[in-house]
Amino acid sequence: MHCAIQNVEVLDGAHLMQILWQDGAQSFYPAVWLRDNCQCSDCYLHSAKARKLLLEALDVNISIKGLTFDRKRVQITWPNEHCSDFEADWLKKRCFSQQAREKLQRELFLPECQYWGSELQIPTLDFEDVLRNDKRAYMWLSSLKKVGIVRLTGASDKRGELLKLGKRIGFLYLTFYGHTWQVQDKIDANNVAYTTGKLSFHTDYPALHHPPGVRLDDKGQVVRINFNNATRDTIFDVPVEKVQPFYAALKEFVDLMNCKESKFTFKMNPGDVITFDNWRLLHGRRSYEAGTEISRHLEGAYADWDVVMSRLRILMQSVQNSA
Repeated sequence: MHCAIQNVEVLDGAHLMQILWQDGAQSFYPAVWLRDNCQCSDCYLHSAKARKLLLEALDVNISIKGLTFDRKRVQITWPNEHCSDFEADWLKKRCFSQQAREKLQRELFLPECQYWGSELQIPTLDFEDVLRNDKRAYMWLSSLKKVGIVRLTGASDKRGELLKLGKRIGFLYLTFYGHTWQVQDKIDANNVAYTTGKLSFHTDYPALHHPPGVRLDDKGQVVRINFNNATRDTIFDVPVEKVQPFYAALKEFVDLMNCKESKFTFKMNPGDVITFDNWRLLHGRRSYEAGTEISRHLEGAYADWDVVMSRLRILMQSVQNSA
């Protein structure tokens, strides 16, 4: 981004700054926001990218005493003679217009979502390529964010491969099973996954942070599902007259999940790593028979979306810089 300033004015009794850009666009910046975000060394610790100015010291009714500008920067003088310098590109990126704010949201949070059903073609990448190549790693995480599921092929069919993938992201999520966990049928299993039976569609750890349920945004769109039939508690905190209607609604929801248009079925091969969004996809498996010659062994792990999104932004910057 290389922005050029054409003109700068103060408005609203010096409580607002207006910039007219060389391309004809205009931006408005409240004086209190400008003072709060002064980038000088007294107000901002650049080595930590953190604000030093305390909110207790901020005058929320502050006005601009004076300003100077050229094509590339604006300098503001405040009533106490403190000075703040702002670069044109920095200001443009933080424009308060609806269009600019939406653009920044797209860049920071990558909200694009691809919807699919039984026709899904799983995005597939090579496991070793993802570990060694930033562009491939970016394709992996950006596809995971957009589609919700990505298959990585070519991993070794032995324990420990997920730890490598965790290091590629940053670190894995620690649960009481450890950083990774092993899915094999066991006698006296402490998890229904460690049996040979069918697992219905579910999310993992639905009650770890939020209660089970479906969350919708202000547009009525589903943004997260927490549901695991095996771990639904016997304690049910609803009025008695709402119990049967709840079961009827839940049964209808499960029937909807199981309709053929909404589910995608595939078989994993040795060395496959399936990465998916546990907040978006419900997953399950068919039952199988335990054998003495062939055993089913799956290793699993979790990563936090905060860690994934941080790595994704770093990879995006790396790919853009190398283009």
